[in-house]
Amino acid sequence: MGAHSTEQLTLFGVDADQTAADTTTTFADNVSLPVHRWFRYSAGFSALWARQLIEEHSGRLGRLPRVLDPFAGSGTTLLEAQSCGAESVGLEAHPFIVRVAAAKLCWTETPAVLSSSASETLAQAKALETQAPEYPALMARCYPPAVLSRLDALRRAWASRADGSPASQLTWLALAAILRDCAAVGTAQWQYLLPNKTKARPADPYAAFAARVRLMADDMVRWQRRPPGPPPELHWGDARDCSPVPDAWADLVVTSPPYANNYDYADATRLEMTFFGEIAGWGDLQAAVRQYLVRSCTQHAAPLAAQTDVLLEEPLLEPVREGLADRCCRLEAERATHGGKKPYHTMVAAYFGDMARVWVALRRATTSGGLVCFVVGDSAPYGVHVPVDAWLGELAVAAGFESYSFEKTRDRNTKWKNRKHRVPLHEGRLWVRG
Repeated sequence: MGAHSTEQLTLFGVDADQTAADTTTTFADNVSLPVHRWFRYSAGFSALWARQLIEEHSGRLGRLPRVLDPFAGSGTTLLEAQSCGAESVGLEAHPFIVRVAAAKLCWTETPAVLSSSASETLAQAKALETQAPEYPALMARCYPPAVLSRLDALRRAWASRADGSPASQLTWLALAAILRDCAAVGTAQWQYLLPNKTKARPADPYAAFAARVRLMADDMVRWQRRPPGPPPELHWGDARDCSPVPDAWADLVVTSPPYANNYDYADATRLEMTFFGEIAGWGDLQAAVRQYLVRSCTQHAAPLAAQTDVLLEEPLLEPVREGLADRCCRLEAERATHGGKKPYHTMVAAYFGDMARVWVALRRATTSGGLVCFVVGDSAPYGVHVPVDAWLGELAVAAGFESYSFEKTRDRNTKWKNRKHRVPLHEGRLWVRG
């Protein structure tokens, strides 16, 4: 039990000699891949790598694996499983991102149907265009009035025709995908807004919408040249229970859980959710999104700061409790010396409690001898290192998995300029055998 030696890595289908940094644990490849590029969601990993892993595991099993992604994001694993012909199930807790994934899974729709639906929506928008109604302040900060009027016309035209059909979902996605292109302010790679940074030439909404639909239709034609596999089963659900997944169902789990690095996945879609009227402002994100997510940022943890000791007493944390309690104590001491006083100690305790539950759920849902791959990275809030991959591996073994190993793919936090700490970090794949 426990971690594997370097020699044993090949049992997991990992080439132990390939230690050079790569980008397969990032989303970089996906921004140019058909279908995957329809909506830029920064969380995730390479679709090409996911496909390779599914195909390799199929060879080891002698049949197509049943594939599970408990943190499905915008659908990378599910799309590649379908492309390979494998059955797949995905869970995603973020209500907006699960809708993005569902729309991308409509790629099997007839491209001409999408083109017709979008053309009618665009024509209707041009007829509807008028001064946009009052939107929350964020919209006024991001769009000039004329641009917002056109975006609003597109939204109203889509809404008047929305019927839940694949064409309707795809048209919605085309509109959602152009919102940042049309913004007059900066939109960072990690999807936070930069209101103080302006763009020289933001896209025109009508032209951007038409171009996005053409790209999507072209991608659909390309992917439909090969017969698709079974439609993936996608759920708005919680990885901490995996309740929609039958016992011992998954042969292969391919996923990337939230990192314990204070990235606010709820805030990443604040612009889109505000535009579609799902929230009125930042304060609504707790009820609309964060309550459903694994607690990986201080916005989740702030109300629990007084309960850190209680969080650490979670029975499932026994294998890592000593080290975790030490890090939480150090983080609490560091907090007092920083102006922001962020409750990283509480966040880290809550995060590992949540992830311990994920492993218990996955043990139930995974076959005996199944393979789990987590794309993960370590963390160092306030400069206190948290060995995320090792602790997740120990929690997996405690949940009933046989063993784990870690394969580093790249270094992180190696350029110190403007960094808050100088602790070298890494990213890679945590391999767990059922």
